[in-house]
Amino acid sequence: MSMMKGFSNALRIPELRKKILITLGLVFVCRLISQIPTPGVDWTVLSEIVNDFKQNSQGGLLDWFEVFTGGALGQCAIGFLSIWPYISAQIVIQLLGSVIPALEKLKKEGESGRQQLAQITRYLTIVLCVVQAWGIATALSHPGALGIALPAGKSIVVNPGLAFNLMTVIGMTTASLFVMWIADQITTFGIGNGASLIIMINITSRLPQALFAAWERYFGVSGDAASAQAGYAELCILVLFFLGVVMFTVMLTQGLRKVPIHSARRSAVGGYSFGMQQEFMPLRVNYTGVMPIIFAQPLIQIPSALLMKVTASGSRLHEFAKTLSEPGTLHLCVYAILIMFFTFFWVATQFNAIDISENLKKSNSYIPGIRPGRATAEYLDDLMTKITLIGGTGLLLIALIPMLLMGWLQVPWVIASFFGGTSLLIIVGVALDTLRVMESHLLVRKYDGFLSHGSLRGRGGM
Repeated sequence: MSMMKGFSNALRIPELRKKILITLGLVFVCRLISQIPTPGVDWTVLSEIVNDFKQNSQGGLLDWFEVFTGGALGQCAIGFLSIWPYISAQIVIQLLGSVIPALEKLKKEGESGRQQLAQITRYLTIVLCVVQAWGIATALSHPGALGIALPAGKSIVVNPGLAFNLMTVIGMTTASLFVMWIADQITTFGIGNGASLIIMINITSRLPQALFAAWERYFGVSGDAASAQAGYAELCILVLFFLGVVMFTVMLTQGLRKVPIHSARRSAVGGYSFGMQQEFMPLRVNYTGVMPIIFAQPLIQIPSALLMKVTASGSRLHEFAKTLSEPGTLHLCVYAILIMFFTFFWVATQFNAIDISENLKKSNSYIPGIRPGRATAEYLDDLMTKITLIGGTGLLLIALIPMLLMGWLQVPWVIASFFGGTSLLIIVGVALDTLRVMESHLLVRKYDGFLSHGSLRGRGGM
């Protein structure tokens, strides 16, 4: 009830209503871009090939692309790259900022440094767009090199050649940069983080397809119960299970470990301490967000596809790569190891306990019972390791749920993908962040928020 009242109050505030309408309009433009086919591509032939691949390998790399492009893969839309080159460039710059002194210095230079990093990120985005678009155009022109057998007399590209490659690079790069600009406009004039919202909308655009597949599975084609593939008991169990998974995802996303911080207040004259102020340093349980899952899935599928391509059919290496790419015991084990590895790797590169301890010391603050300086850094590092283990385990459980559902209950990937993995984490996280921004506008104008007690808390980042 409070949630519906909160949405009603949001529409009563002219400034907030304007931001919501701007966001909806820009998101509509992004969805439109993802539906415009690339010139020169016979998208009907491509769609047939993609559907055949997805039926033979559910949850594979093509499904992964389909999730994050919002259905742009099947028709090779000019918006196929979407916001992902920009996100990839941000991740690369963020990681390099921990190992390259020049970039690390820019991060510490305040607003001017952030603007320079943003400009470098945009240039890198253009490079990634050109490279990826050229690779896509080449693959479409020569599908046989990827092991794709086309029907006789059919081809994906009508007129392959340099002209088609250049046209594809220009079209996809321009579309991706336009989507990047739209994301910036949503962040500036709309509600929430533009890039995160675009990714979430791309994922949720598959929800009608998932609902239709669920209807056919549990109620039959056109409501004919005789054609149903599963009973109502499984449906009830899955609904309850879905609610439980969502609750667990929210808890993991919102989970914090509050480290008490004592600060000595100083008087304006003499610089003497006259009182103590207690604060908290929030350490997020899921510090990495969805990054480990995003890294792990392609790192399994892409090398597996390359190995199957370069090795002889029937050889041990070929069979190993095939087994690794398909959902099974080996795939799950390697997937779990990669997720835990990237969870700790991301924390190790992004969480700098030494810098935090030095900043605390400079601000005349300390953790009760811990000596300032090196002891504080060691304490924070040890504490973050324990928190990361808990968060990584929770992230691993959520990531494995869709694959377990496909293996145990034979649930189609289009349905199972909403029960966990990257899809659910992004939807829950972005929804919480967006609602938190809206709630802040409501509370400033003395309206009730979305919750009867307390207030929403965002993730603090993607």
